[in-house]
Amino acid sequence: MSSTVKVREAFKEIPSVDELILHFQNDLNNAPYPLYLQTIRNILDTIRENIRSSRPIENIPEYTREKVRAALTEISNSNLRQVVNGTGIILHTGLGRAPLSRKLIEKAMQEVGPYSNLELDISTGKRGERNSHVAELLKSLTTAEGVVVVNNNAAAVLLMLNALAEGKEVLISRGEQVEIGGSFRIPDVIRKSGCNMVEVGTTNKTHLKDYEEAITSDTGAILVAHTSNYKVLGFTKSVELSELCALAKRKKIPLILDLGSGAIADFKKLNLPFEPVVKSYISAGVDVVSFSGDKLLGGPQAGIICGKTRFMKKIHKNPLYRALRCDKLNFALLEGILRSYHSVEKFTSANLTLELFQRNRTDLMKTGKRLLKSLTAKVRGEYEISLVETEVEAGSGSLPLEKFPSIALCFKGKFKATELSRRFRNATTPVLGYIKGNNFYIDLKAIPKEQEKIFIQSFMEVLK
Repeated sequence: MSSTVKVREAFKEIPSVDELILHFQNDLNNAPYPLYLQTIRNILDTIRENIRSSRPIENIPEYTREKVRAALTEISNSNLRQVVNGTGIILHTGLGRAPLSRKLIEKAMQEVGPYSNLELDISTGKRGERNSHVAELLKSLTTAEGVVVVNNNAAAVLLMLNALAEGKEVLISRGEQVEIGGSFRIPDVIRKSGCNMVEVGTTNKTHLKDYEEAITSDTGAILVAHTSNYKVLGFTKSVELSELCALAKRKKIPLILDLGSGAIADFKKLNLPFEPVVKSYISAGVDVVSFSGDKLLGGPQAGIICGKTRFMKKIHKNPLYRALRCDKLNFALLEGILRSYHSVEKFTSANLTLELFQRNRTDLMKTGKRLLKSLTAKVRGEYEISLVETEVEAGSGSLPLEKFPSIALCFKGKFKATELSRRFRNATTPVLGYIKGNNFYIDLKAIPKEQEKIFIQSFMEVLK
């Protein structure tokens, strides 16, 4: 039999699209039908190509159904999934930054669905303002006169600059022209905002006179960008914020502060590394401050702008605000996290971020021992699992020089670290750890108690 005939005969064994649709009809219910259809066709094309290339396939009908079954299952599963964060990094950008407690999420969902009073003043029945749901909470926590919330801090910086200094010069120290994740660069944002950047000082040293000499009639604002994801050490000099505030006030130029992370809680009083609170910058005289909702605050992705009334009115009226504002779910989550703060040193369990930061090694060691007890002595021996002391970072550019004490599970046996990492990632609930040396680690710092049962299930699944 010629090769052409063999190929033709093999093609006849491949189930048709209609046959496969009928066979899997009960599984085609969690994605658009055209996506299922195109996926099946792509698989059949691949199988035909394999046959043409003389790649042997035993039992072509069964092989085809298995390939289709696996692909349809993958399509039907949600792309956005719960994971267990065993990296130890609490504010992990790849894993959604600030962790949100189930309690916070469930309450927010109850508040917004199916409808909510996002832009309705219930007392009057007239059009309302979405910022009003969080404005008083934020003003009380920051002492700011006004508040505007947008979808992230990058949007906040863009909006502040465009609203207050479009077409004018913006002064910024060379040492503050930062780049953060995703190639977000302050100079690029200044240009996109319609402002002209004027560099002052040098990379390591900037003096007050550098700002004074750069101010002209075309100066629209002074921008201070907090270097939250790195530190310049050694022969350095920067201008005290109080001095810049006085200069800006004297010259009648708005002083804008891109704070980056932004803390409401007094970390020092929580026995955590010191980080100035947002209120301290407002009290110092900064005109407008922006910071992230999903970093040290502990909430959803948001850019929070606080400041003096006359500047906040301009920002709110700017046409860009409508393009950059948050939706109802983000406002519900943000309101929930703000209500978790009773004071700068007292918060409720709804604020999972602060709870995780406060976990100490003693508590984490107890958790580790409890997790190990869920495994048999045989499994513990095969994988050579031990509890080790570690130090982890906050993540997302927050508190860049600080390390937090933690405890991790260390795996040395049975599989290579890369293979074990792959197996945990592919568990029903993925577990993310890290490889150091030749060992695989799952750090416990960022695994909340509410995930322990799921974590154990993944453990049992991977280490069986």
